[in-house]
Amino acid sequence: MKTIQPPLVSVIMPTFNRAWSLKKAIDSVLSQEYANLETIVVDDGSTDDTPALLSSYGTRIRVIRQANQGVSAARNAGIRAAQGELITLLDSDDAWLPGKVQAQVDFFDAHPENLICQTEEIWIRHGRRVNPKRHHKKHRGMIFERCLPLCLISPSAVMMRRRLLDEVGLFDEQLPACEDYDLWLRITFKYPVALIDEPLIVKHGGHADQLSAMPQLDRYRIQAIVKILRQGVLSADQTAAALDVLTRKCAIYATGCRKRGRLGEAAYFDRLPDDWSSQSIVPVCD
Repeated sequence: MKTIQPPLVSVIMPTFNRAWSLKKAIDSVLSQEYANLETIVVDDGSTDDTPALLSSYGTRIRVIRQANQGVSAARNAGIRAAQGELITLLDSDDAWLPGKVQAQVDFFDAHPENLICQTEEIWIRHGRRVNPKRHHKKHRGMIFERCLPLCLISPSAVMMRRRLLDEVGLFDEQLPACEDYDLWLRITFKYPVALIDEPLIVKHGGHADQLSAMPQLDRYRIQAIVKILRQGVLSADQTAAALDVLTRKCAIYATGCRKRGRLGEAAYFDRLPDDWSSQSIVPVCD
């Protein structure tokens, strides 16, 4: 009888100057009981002790080193190098709990029609456990409309079939932030997202280098919404929902621009919801 080889899982971990948290993240992968996985760490130009830390793992991990290009380019480099049919992501400031990989592999074995699933998570902010607010609640199924106001899928909690990324594309390297929000929109308009109710990751926040702490986040969400609208792939209901959120986000962003004296930029975002098909996204002005 032919032995069925379990699916290879590729773990993609981008990192930049996070030697302080990277060991815990890598160790949480290497301690998973699911054995058929490869761990790819993409060092995006770190100047701290990251290279020495990565070298200490020897052949237990694969390391890709590149000049600093941002998290999207780092993730994409790892995905392109990956050999697995299942792709999973881990941010270098997060950690997996025992059983995370096995639970998702088991889910995909039982649900061959599904292309993406995530798990619940534990939030740590400034070293203390906190409860997500109601609007951060994760949902399952066709969640495109729910994903428009804010990001409801955590990269560290996700596992995807490789063919899904082959279809929708990788992370947008032109976005300095909200690159995951952009990818989730491109996925959720067409495919359901499954949810494993058990919290299987620990998500850390509150430190200074978090991308989610960057200013002008809504600007990049606006850019992602405009991009998917221009692709012409949304249903009528999805288009209406996207335009509604676009209008609200533009109003909020324009108000912030006016408070900071950026009147030309404010006027642009005031016009954008009515002229999204032809307007370009302007640079943020200082």
